Amino acid sequence: MTKLKWSKLIGAICMIGIIFYGLIGLSQSPQPSVRLTTNPPINQVRPLEAEATTVLGSGHYNPPVQLMLQAVDAQGQSLKDAKIHLQLFTRPKNPWFTTDFPIVEGTKLLDIEGNAPTGQLQVQQTLPIRGTYQLQVAVTPLVANAFKPIQQKLTLTLPENPLKFRYFGILVVILLAVGLLGGWVIGGRQAIQPGEIAPQRVRLLLSGLIVVAIAALLWVNISAELAESHHSMSMPGMGEEIPRSGKPAKLQSQGLYMQLSGDESATVGQSAKLQVSVSDLKTNQPVTDVLLKVTTTQLENNWVAFAYQGTPDTNGKLAWEQEFFDGAPHSIVVEVAPLANATRQFQPFQVAENIPVEGVAPPMAVRLISLTYFTGIVVIGLLLGLWLRQRQTPRSGMTWKRSVS
Repeated sequence: MTKLKWSKLIGAICMIGIIFYGLIGLSQSPQPSVRLTTNPPINQVRPLEAEATTVLGSGHYNPPVQLMLQAVDAQGQSLKDAKIHLQLFTRPKNPWFTTDFPIVEGTKLLDIEGNAPTGQLQVQQTLPIRGTYQLQVAVTPLVANAFKPIQQKLTLTLPENPLKFRYFGILVVILLAVGLLGGWVIGGRQAIQPGEIAPQRVRLLLSGLIVVAIAALLWVNISAELAESHHSMSMPGMGEEIPRSGKPAKLQSQGLYMQLSGDESATVGQSAKLQVSVSDLKTNQPVTDVLLKVTTTQLENNWVAFAYQGTPDTNGKLAWEQEFFDGAPHSIVVEVAPLANATRQFQPFQVAENIPVEGVAPPMAVRLISLTYFTGIVVIGLLLGLWLRQRQTPRSGMTWKRSVS
């Protein structure tokens, strides 16, 4: 009886081990996934603000980064006839170590869903700030039950321009030197005249520091407000008019009707909803065998913020959301062209719309935190200067002596 119990126990343990081993093997086996590649490689890309400066970048705006998503099955083969939904989010908010565009931190930069006959979706997107971007990707079959849907989160880390760290280090050294010099002067032996609180040189130094701090605070706040006011003046009905694109937002051509619709204005840090639809003029039925090319261009400096090409859905529509991170007018241009194997052939034509984008000044808290950092560096230098001066001053002497009249 005892032997029978032991044999059953050993058999149960072996069975559990086989099941557990099978589960581990199943979990480690290849699964359908989405692969992400960029062109150029992400370590060669720099945030938008640093690109166009002659000091930090090349002096001109570079093309947007090409993001390529490829859906593959467990064997690594491309999934055919898929629909890919992409949502692109910027790095989380961090007011203590902010980027050049704090308004767009922690926001959704892009939301688009497109057909992927070969399992591949490509978009071109300008990345405005440094940090880790998150891509939420959903892949579903165009034909029901053709494959199991895929949900995947991907990350993309954009490095900061190395020259920014160099210039920041130079600024820190300068501020420390200013504070060090001030501490050295204050800590020296200086005579105080009757009726004076501190020596004249100390009072002049402190007055100069106060004036510089006030000027810096005013400059940070006024420049931000002027920038916001300038962008607000570009809004319709508030001064300068938005330049027209020269192309209509809806057009009838060669038996087709195409219309670009959606939000007519936008604000920095918020998503704008846009949509283009194509239909047959005679039957009023949606047209799907066409290629749509979308391009979003910032008009002040003529750089491309977003570009995509793909086919419309079964309703003849392509809808997307994009965030504008520069407070300037943008042009949305959509070109329709026939597919190579389509029975309907026609000359490509375009619709377009110019969208005013309202700028938003950085939050006051972010500005004050930055000013506090710089002030703190000066104070550290000041304390260091006082400490060094006191080490060289004889202990028996007084730092400041009143003069006898």
